[in-house]
Amino acid sequence: MSIAIRNISKQFGAFKALDDVSMDIPSGELVALLGPSGCGKTTLLRIIAGLEYADQGQILLAGDDTSALHARDRQVGFVFQHYALFRHMSVFDNVAFGLRVKPRRDRPAEAEIRRRVKRLLELVQLDWLADRYPSQLSGGQRQRIALARALAVEPKVLLLDEPFGALDAKVRKELRRWLRQLHDEIHVTSVFVTHDQEEALEVSDRVVLINQGRVAQIGTPEAVYDHPATPFVADFLGSVNLFHGRVEDGQLRLGEHALGAADGSDGSALAFVRSHEFELLPGWAGRGGLPATIVRVVSVGPSAQIELSRTDGELVEVAIARDTFRLLGLGEGDKVSLRPRQIRVFPTEAQAA
Repeated sequence: MSIAIRNISKQFGAFKALDDVSMDIPSGELVALLGPSGCGKTTLLRIIAGLEYADQGQILLAGDDTSALHARDRQVGFVFQHYALFRHMSVFDNVAFGLRVKPRRDRPAEAEIRRRVKRLLELVQLDWLADRYPSQLSGGQRQRIALARALAVEPKVLLLDEPFGALDAKVRKELRRWLRQLHDEIHVTSVFVTHDQEEALEVSDRVVLINQGRVAQIGTPEAVYDHPATPFVADFLGSVNLFHGRVEDGQLRLGEHALGAADGSDGSALAFVRSHEFELLPGWAGRGGLPATIVRVVSVGPSAQIELSRTDGELVEVAIARDTFRLLGLGEGDKVSLRPRQIRVFPTEAQAA
């Protein structure tokens, strides 16, 4: 089922949670709503679900305006961050709940309910836990059961609000991979809210970046990461360093130092360089680039995380392969030159975008 969001606005008192938001989500797509806390992404998800109503605008599901419909009439499944499982019910009964409370005319026979629940528990790979209770499950298992319960009523749209937010990092990563595989099997149109950029980029077909109640950019994970449309997007995605400088004759200059080639017209600019996009060269003299001094090195795992101080005291963060850093023979207190391999530049007046 496709989702069309048309000019949605929502205000809570003096706070404008959503400001004229529009987008289209094709049938079968998995879309991430990504942004900082308070940006409006959960409010938008709840409006799609019918758990909140917009002050203005429309939600169209498969072309039908559902803006005034109650949540139960929208054929939408909703998965909450904290599972919302019934503690007094077994895993099996939790998954069956939505089917058993349907109006009598729509309710499947008990044999069909049992068949459907068994199939769903197999789908989420937890059929062996059917007789357990939520208190006997791990966080990751509870979240998978919550997802099975949402799927039991065969929703046309699946909505997930920070589905892995309450889990530890290792379990989150496992469930992200699992959710992507599950989506590829069932192809239900899905929208999930997250503030975790890695989660959004890894799992989704497209990412919708939201900032202060407005859509900042929509695109594939590769497109929004490689070609950010605004300073907000460039700053929010990935570990970045921000520089205030000037573009002169195709070069970004920070004071007397030329940092590297930069697109755009001459004038003051904001420049963003991701931490892994720097080349690190020993020494200052004749090196070009930006002179800096190594302040701290954290060399754990495959990469070395290096904190450097510019000559004006501003800090820069650089990440390079651990083996590469070892071959350079550098350590804390050494002088180096920083050369970015890629610079994303925005004219200063674009900062408000």
